[in-house]
Amino acid sequence: MSSAIIQLLVLAGIAVFLILRLRSVLGTRDGFEKPPVSGPASGERRVQRPEFDVIEGGPDRDITDHVDEGTESAKALAAMKAVDPDFNVREFLEGARGAYEMILMAFEAGDMDEVRGFLADDVAESFDEVIAQREEQGLTIDANFVGVREVTLQGATLDRSTTEGEVTVRFVGELTSVVKNAAGDVVEGDPNEIKRQRDVWTFARVMGSDDPNWQLVATGE
Repeated sequence: MSSAIIQLLVLAGIAVFLILRLRSVLGTRDGFEKPPVSGPASGERRVQRPEFDVIEGGPDRDITDHVDEGTESAKALAAMKAVDPDFNVREFLEGARGAYEMILMAFEAGDMDEVRGFLADDVAESFDEVIAQREEQGLTIDANFVGVREVTLQGATLDRSTTEGEVTVRFVGELTSVVKNAAGDVVEGDPNEIKRQRDVWTFARVMGSDDPNWQLVATGE
């Protein structure tokens, strides 16, 4: 067996190892899926969702549009608003969408400096560890972000003793990504194939504090 083939097999093994490490930090990634068909079936009557009147003591649409009324998450979000009247769930999710793209692409590029302020220390260490392993093996990732397909609020909590709020969000992003060796050869991925990246991230912030920024404190899938 030639030395070139042996080297290729070694690099392929390294790529598989790194993919497993990426999954532990960033979540799962799979091939492109067709979007679900929206709208009612033929002959089916559209059922309109009843509108809620935003009145004193009534449902807060900014909350009930994202979580079910009366759930623990809804109560936590309401408590966050009581502590911090400027907090808005819809605006938070818009900001989380932007943060997801910035952090994800910084990780793919192997440079976390610009987003480090948005990461908790242990999360930053996890990202740095994988990036360092990648660099040691001479591997780089070329990625292009296509867009965020889904942003879903999965849960919220508030520590009333510290007024620290946590919000967990599920993202489904779309991107193209390939792993290359030191010679520039592709050892994993296809630059023409759109992949879906699924992540569940938790953001935290002390509600009512002067610092408006949320930090990424946990990642999963």
